[in-house]
Amino acid sequence: MLFNSYLFVFAFLPAVAAIFFFAGLKSRAWAFRWLILASIVFYAWWRPLNLLIIAPSILVNFFAAKALLRLNEQQRPKAASIALAAGIVFNILVLGYFKYANFLVDVTNDIWGTDFVLAQIILPLGISFITFQKIAFLIDVHSRRIDSLSFQEYSLFVLFFPQLIAGPIVHFRELGPQFRQLPCRPNTTDLTVGLTLFFMGLGKKVFLADGIAPTVSSIFEYSSSGAEVSLLTAWIAAVGFTLQIYFDFSGYTDMALGAARIFGIRLPPNFDSPLRSSSIIEFWSRWHMTLTRFLTAYVYNPLSVRLTRRYMARGGRLTRPMKLRAFLQLLAVPTLVTMFISGVWHGAGYLFIVWGVLHGVYLVINHAWREFGPKTARYPRLTRPLAFVLTFACIVASMVVFRAPTVLSATGVFEGMLGWNGLAVPEAIYSRLGPLAALLSSFGVSSGLEFDFPLMRSLAWLALMLAIAFLCPNSLQLLRENEPALGWKNDPKRWTPAAWARWQPSATWAVVVALIAVAGALRIGGESEFLYWQF
Repeated sequence: MLFNSYLFVFAFLPAVAAIFFFAGLKSRAWAFRWLILASIVFYAWWRPLNLLIIAPSILVNFFAAKALLRLNEQQRPKAASIALAAGIVFNILVLGYFKYANFLVDVTNDIWGTDFVLAQIILPLGISFITFQKIAFLIDVHSRRIDSLSFQEYSLFVLFFPQLIAGPIVHFRELGPQFRQLPCRPNTTDLTVGLTLFFMGLGKKVFLADGIAPTVSSIFEYSSSGAEVSLLTAWIAAVGFTLQIYFDFSGYTDMALGAARIFGIRLPPNFDSPLRSSSIIEFWSRWHMTLTRFLTAYVYNPLSVRLTRRYMARGGRLTRPMKLRAFLQLLAVPTLVTMFISGVWHGAGYLFIVWGVLHGVYLVINHAWREFGPKTARYPRLTRPLAFVLTFACIVASMVVFRAPTVLSATGVFEGMLGWNGLAVPEAIYSRLGPLAALLSSFGVSSGLEFDFPLMRSLAWLALMLAIAFLCPNSLQLLRENEPALGWKNDPKRWTPAAWARWQPSATWAVVVALIAVAGALRIGGESEFLYWQF
């Protein structure tokens, strides 16, 4: 069941909330049991087999967590470490089988020229998110960040439907205390903030992301056929998909945060206007923030610490600025490994790996510039505009690799972006250029687009999306005073818009949110592409 469906918006969510609050008047335990049951129905709705596939893994992780708690109490750290390793390996093997088995067979066939065939394996919804969440959960239990656990609490944590399919990737220590303190009674602020967030996210998804999706898909499909893509068309596809995936995923996250807030639960933030970043390091601190947090805490930091200890044991010294050898071993290697894992996690395909490694290279270059580049106080201010443009261009280029269905398609779009295939303009414009047309023709400008797609509408849509992404406060900033995401209100680093632009429970905002809700509802029945369900 998708958030952007009539069934969810007008039936499932209202019914689940109403019964939850009604049950909460009698018993918190029954309210939570209802929420668990509703979450199971939510997950199994599209394909009940999903639940049969994922349920054993959920149970195994619960018993592994209970074993870790018992071993911690018995002060048996070695046995606890073995149990943790077994749990992590189990989760990785489950993810590897369902998501990567067919890909590994294809790789084997490509390398060795074999013809192995593996029956198509059903990919459970959200398995990558669920796997990372369970790995983090086991590590937190082993690290004594969790000291008690009931099956009901664990089930709520794992199955809570707003974050079940596409995140945010949450920790038990974030949700567990909230569930324990939850009154299970309707709260006006929670309801209004939750509905505002949900409909803002719905508007992002069905109005902005889905609005540009047909154009983006048609261009990438055209490139996949081996046809040449011209300069303007290629950039529309690249920038269009960058904006599409941002508004799609951040919109889904807003809907998840909003749906959770209706029940009084705050999920962690996942997006903070990342396209405004002026470095790749800043971008990853603002894009898919819970994934960055997971990779940093459970991949990058342990690897970096181990490499640092080995480096110092061999006589190496840490200095500022770092020596080149230390930089490569202690920063570049763990960064590249972490982003390689990020690429593999996102999808089973060569281009996902290329995408991850590409961002690893981006980050290494960014860290090298910070480490060895100019250090004057004025330098960042003078170069920030250029850094912003360069960062956005790097993000757009990487998104071509992420979106392209084949290497041929990605190569075709890149060739077009570099101008190798010239520039094609609509016949209506070209015919009015007069003598200028002959001059432009000598520079590779041709009459007529490669294929029929709504150029002017696409350009207008991109301009609107760019203006919103670059200039407007995001949904969490608008709602900051009401802590729309966990920890957002009290973070002094978060920018707050002017007082007149902040959300408040007023008639004006009620009208604005109602208009967004109506516009979103009218668009639900149209063509839609949910990009992150497979992850």
